[in-house]
Amino acid sequence: MNKSTLALAVAVGVLAQQAGAAGFIEDSKASVSSRTYYFDSDKREGLATPANRQRETAEGLKFDYLSGFTQGTVGFGIDAQALVGIHLDGGKGHHPDNNTFNPSDSDGSAESSWSRVAGNVKARFSKTEAHLGGALQPNLPILIANDSRVLPQTFEGGTISSKEIDNVTFNLGQLEHATGRASSNSTGLAVSTIGNAKESNQFRYAGADWKVTKDLTLQYYYANLEDYYKQNFLGLVHVLPIAPNQSFKTDLRYFDSSSDGKNGDAGYRFNNNNGYAKNIGEVDNTTWSATFTYTLGGSAFLLGHQRVSDDGGFVFLNQGNVVDGNGRNEGAGGSSFYSFTDATVGSFIRAGENTTYGQYSYDFASLGVPGLKASIAYLNGQDIKATNGTGKDLSEHETDARIDYVIQTGVLKGFGTTLRHGTYRGNTSTLDEDQTRLIFNYTYSFM
Repeated sequence: MNKSTLALAVAVGVLAQQAGAAGFIEDSKASVSSRTYYFDSDKREGLATPANRQRETAEGLKFDYLSGFTQGTVGFGIDAQALVGIHLDGGKGHHPDNNTFNPSDSDGSAESSWSRVAGNVKARFSKTEAHLGGALQPNLPILIANDSRVLPQTFEGGTISSKEIDNVTFNLGQLEHATGRASSNSTGLAVSTIGNAKESNQFRYAGADWKVTKDLTLQYYYANLEDYYKQNFLGLVHVLPIAPNQSFKTDLRYFDSSSDGKNGDAGYRFNNNNGYAKNIGEVDNTTWSATFTYTLGGSAFLLGHQRVSDDGGFVFLNQGNVVDGNGRNEGAGGSSFYSFTDATVGSFIRAGENTTYGQYSYDFASLGVPGLKASIAYLNGQDIKATNGTGKDLSEHETDARIDYVIQTGVLKGFGTTLRHGTYRGNTSTLDEDQTRLIFNYTYSFM
């Protein structure tokens, strides 16, 4: 039994004696969520194998219970989560044995179902909250829990968030394991590696968001994945109100990442997003981006640029190359990172890459259709350094379209539908791809 599990068991025992305390029950929330997901990936090159022509449908069910806090100087509570994924259809010969959408059986076919249960204990003192357990879903510049498939990615460890100083939110934590979106098993932490990855059990971070004024927020975060990388992040978000239905938003981001510990050794070699690296297997990168959004009524016009330094690609947590004792993929892959270029298909984060991107979105509430939104985006990446550093620079581009609708009234209030389509083309190691996703979401709250 690891430290987090032991602490969780002890805390649950204590809370069982206080479950009747005011606040613990009264402020509780419970809900069940359903997600039906159709995923169609058509690689435009090569043979029509499952790896190149994936078509699958699955159902995800998620139960969440979030208690309130017991009374007293220090309040205690518990969060619990149960997740079930059900494979509905893979289309004959259209399930790739890569555990990215649905876990695979030992023969490479899709598992009929997968599930997991996790929970956190929590404590609150004044304006500070601490969470400890295996159902953590961080949403920070240096780590974003991925929720882009049937079930969400979760992490195990401890986090603290404090608002003791007015207009400043401090965040710090240590994470030890992750459970992938297509897995029932937790693994250690890693990055996308050359070959099978060695697991790290220590990702530490600390940082703060300072709301300087109601329109200006400054951010700084430091993160360290032991034996892989160290990372500093600086951010600025400013919204300039122009009129009641008009504004101009500026979003500036800067990452500085470097090697740590065993990074570069066998099992710890960063693959630099399958691109060039000055020192093969090592982390050495700076990435900055500037994004500007002009909003007028229901319309929003976004334009931005991102620059990845020449010595290596952008780095972030990704356990996709972690395998079990039999050498099989654990299904822990699939990660998100804090960039507009984390697109439907491509990532646009190889060494040397200059990406210009734009998006137009419209909220149809302005036309009397609340709940309906649509957007179209285009990304163009140039100057990508060839893997050997001597060849011609590479390029890639992607067009993404999205429509979302959430029913606003009636018995199906809250039922949401999302249709996404991405078209990626380039001359990098990423194959040309057309990808379509159709998603139905519904959440029912019990309390």
